[in-house]
Amino acid sequence: MRAGRDSPPVFVEEGEVLSHREYPGGQYRLRLRTPRCAAAARPGSFVHLRCGSELLQRRPLSIMLADADEGWIELLYKTGGQGLTLLSGAEPGSVLHSMGPIGHGFSLSEARPVVLLLGGGVGIPPVLFQARRLAGNGNWSPRLFLGSELPFPFALEKHGKENRLRCAERWGVPSHLASNAGLEGCHRGNLTEPAREWLDALPGERLSEVAVYACGPTPMLKAAAELAADFGVYAELCLEEYMACAVGGCAGCTVEAHTPDGLAMKRVCVDGPVFPASWIYPS
Repeated sequence: MRAGRDSPPVFVEEGEVLSHREYPGGQYRLRLRTPRCAAAARPGSFVHLRCGSELLQRRPLSIMLADADEGWIELLYKTGGQGLTLLSGAEPGSVLHSMGPIGHGFSLSEARPVVLLLGGGVGIPPVLFQARRLAGNGNWSPRLFLGSELPFPFALEKHGKENRLRCAERWGVPSHLASNAGLEGCHRGNLTEPAREWLDALPGERLSEVAVYACGPTPMLKAAAELAADFGVYAELCLEEYMACAVGGCAGCTVEAHTPDGLAMKRVCVDGPVFPASWIYPS
């Protein structure tokens, strides 16, 4: 069985800001009331958000969590440019124009129930969403490996000398944190290092049951693809690209993909943002 590769319907909604919290390093978690998007959202899909009435061009933001019953989605972003800096001023009760969910999400295969989820920085949302979706389902065994150079914008809890993600632990999903910035309680280095150690300890006959899903900056995605190739396990990457239209019209987010039918140019917004790792970084 494969699920999650079909593009969900896209809805245009006026989303009420339910909460908007700032975290160290210019990081923000934004919760929007968008009932139709929340019901259709899948891990790996994103919304195209208008950051303010005075700025027409939207910004793509990955969906981090969604609650179909309560009708909200949650986003994580970091300020930097004009749009997201403007977005950071949105107050609870205000309304933001959104389109979503957009794009193909992660696929799942019952033949690969051991799921390693790798997320770096603002690439954490898709894999955290995937962890939440799989949590509590006995068919899947998800495990999170997260990296950040800024303090993690989540509640943490101590497990011995290590910090772990409190929400993931409560979901029953083991979490491993890494940082090159020397954050307390985190592995000092890249998140692929503890992931490699975990795979090294896995009996070889179980590697065929493993799938790796990753999102983050380009060097991290390349390292995740190399990790999967080294162990011969299946992997998918959720790409982060600048998108002007997010509906496939401008072709500004195209990437080279080494598909089974040959080299092709794929639009990250509508053909992705999730692709098999072997398409992007062929071994």
